[in-house]
Amino acid sequence: MICARCQHFEAAPGGTLCTQCAVAPEPEAPQFTAAPVAWVRSPVGLGRTAAAVLGLVVVIDLFAIGAAMAVYDVAGDLVGGVSGVGERAERADSLYSSVGLLRTSVLLTCVVVFLCWFHRERVNAEVFSPFGHAKKRGWAIGAWFVPIVNLWFPRRIALDIWDASSPWDAPRSHGLVDAWWTLWLLSVLTNRAGSFAYSSSDTAEEIRGAVRQVLVADVVDAVAAVLAILVVLRLTRMQHEKVLRGPATAAF
Repeated sequence: MICARCQHFEAAPGGTLCTQCAVAPEPEAPQFTAAPVAWVRSPVGLGRTAAAVLGLVVVIDLFAIGAAMAVYDVAGDLVGGVSGVGERAERADSLYSSVGLLRTSVLLTCVVVFLCWFHRERVNAEVFSPFGHAKKRGWAIGAWFVPIVNLWFPRRIALDIWDASSPWDAPRSHGLVDAWWTLWLLSVLTNRAGSFAYSSSDTAEEIRGAVRQVLVADVVDAVAAVLAILVVLRLTRMQHEKVLRGPATAAF
């Protein structure tokens, strides 16, 4: 009789195992780790919310431009030696500070909503194209917060999502994503430069020069937010239409 375990040696008399298997420990059952399951969930609600919050960012940017122009005018009067501008300067500075606080709260809300939408789009895209992604789905959030790599990882993930969400027979151009990403990077750089210049300025002339940089940063930020709205709406529509065409099982 052949050993019931190794199927190689003769079993010991009166038993089912050979002498070697009889003294060997029982083998452990193999452990299998299943990969996380991805399924399509509707991005429409999150997409509309993200677009709406980005619209608020544009509105706040416009208010910030108006407040910065008020500070710029007052600083110009101070440089020109115009008297009696102390009260105007206080009002302009108070308005600029208030807009800054409001902008911070709106931006924080925008970050949360946008990342929730972006992650859902990434998971959906994995269903459409399981092997078409250079980064794992966790990077859809983490890539934005890791220094240096946040300069290009989010764009790479966005392009993978874009390609996976495009119609099966007609891939869409990357032009809109590239334009948004370029303006977004430019807005980050100009905002940091303008904020640093404004916080380190002492004289009226320095303040006026710093506010000029801030104005440029606010304009670039507003344009970048508009492009972000277009990206959100386009990607959301692409995924929604792709699900309706099939073949994909959706939880709509």
